Amino acid sequence: MIASAAPFTAQKAWGRFGLGILAGASLALAQAPFNFPWIMPVLVPLVMLALDRAHSPRAAAWLGWSTGLGHFAFALSWIVEPFLVDIARHGWMAPFALILLAGGLALFWSAAFAIAARLAGPGWSRLLTAIALWAGFEWLRGHILTGFPWALPAYGLEGTPLMQASAWIGPYGLSLILLFLLALPSRGLIPLSASLVGFSALWIGGETRMRPAIDSGTTVRLIQPNAAQNQKWLPEMIPVFFERQVAATEAAGNPDVVIWSETAVPFLAGDRPDLVARMAKNTPIIYGLRRIDEAGNWYNSMAVAMEGQDLVYLDKVHLVPFGEYMPFARLFAQLGVFGLAAEDVSGFSAGESLNAVQVEGMPVFLPLICYEAVFPEEVRAARGEADWFVHITNDAWFGRWTGPYQHLAQARFRAVEHGVPVARAANTGISAMIDPFGRVIASLPLGVDGFVDAALPIALPQTMYGKFGDALFAGLLGLVATAGFLISRRA
Repeated sequence: MIASAAPFTAQKAWGRFGLGILAGASLALAQAPFNFPWIMPVLVPLVMLALDRAHSPRAAAWLGWSTGLGHFAFALSWIVEPFLVDIARHGWMAPFALILLAGGLALFWSAAFAIAARLAGPGWSRLLTAIALWAGFEWLRGHILTGFPWALPAYGLEGTPLMQASAWIGPYGLSLILLFLLALPSRGLIPLSASLVGFSALWIGGETRMRPAIDSGTTVRLIQPNAAQNQKWLPEMIPVFFERQVAATEAAGNPDVVIWSETAVPFLAGDRPDLVARMAKNTPIIYGLRRIDEAGNWYNSMAVAMEGQDLVYLDKVHLVPFGEYMPFARLFAQLGVFGLAAEDVSGFSAGESLNAVQVEGMPVFLPLICYEAVFPEEVRAARGEADWFVHITNDAWFGRWTGPYQHLAQARFRAVEHGVPVARAANTGISAMIDPFGRVIASLPLGVDGFVDAALPIALPQTMYGKFGDALFAGLLGLVATAGFLISRRA
């Protein structure tokens, strides 16, 4: 059945705007934790039909912006959670943060639709041009300023065999292919059939690629203390959460490596060797903490401790703007606005580089602290010889709504893109061992404390995406854009 554009064309401008928001919000149901990808084949053809009938670039821009606004406002609704941790100080910022973020990100969709309407007339030319621009602007969204590649179209395929295609073309390439196949039904029955063939090929290819993971012989224990962010630093609760993690570390079993979450310890680096000795007296521990260098700069860091001593500190490189650091810090300080997780006016400082780490007695790993796991190209550039990714995070900042699930989904994609297992320790969850095919093989649910022991799988040979990165995406993007241009010239 071919979707009709009537809901978009039969209403006045304000009605189309509202329906654009509704369509965008509904598209967000494909993202975690809803994971309902089947809504995309209904809504994307509708949006494409509406774009095809847009009478001007301005109308197309409003369609793109309203659809993007609905999508990002719903998909990223968790963004208000950090502001509610200290509601007296930051609560007033929450609605502005959501509106500004969603509205700002929607501009990327608006620009893509407007340019498509400007360059190409209705029909195949506009469809192909729009798809190329939509995917291209999603790439820009992940790179401009500090980048924010959250809620990409490809992430709506989490947990399906189709996500395996990211091992070849990455999340941006998969987003391009996905949007192309979803848009085809808007052009008739034959394109609809081609779309079904394309999705079937991706499904079969994904199923064929997946196979049982192979145990490396290393057992990893993931610790989840479940420290609510509004209690985490209370003097009376600090020892409770710390002892909870020590008890989980000392529990029965024989792990080869223990992983605590981001900022898991209440002391600064080097301050409490007695507590480090308690933590790592028998087993190597990877854990998150804060540290201050000789110049007084703060860092959000990961440490590796073995036999009671810290061996190495690894500083977070890609910081969260307005969270871990403040752009124009002095100006905002005069207004009484500070970073939510910052320790001074300017916030945390960034580490020098992200690199794989070799520690005696454990496989080579790539350290990822919180937000660093959401940038596919940065992970690719830093992977080196890593046999696994260690992802520590404090998702208490995201609350218990959609944020923690979406963060986990992106970690699953990093595993598929590189064929590398991910060991993920999250303060409030979801802690998980993810195999090289993106499958969660062991986990702790959101909002509970405890630990889980999991076998670390062996990494796969280097993937196409690992070797070529977004070069394949760029090639596909060029093909689609060229096809749209040639059809437009012929018309």
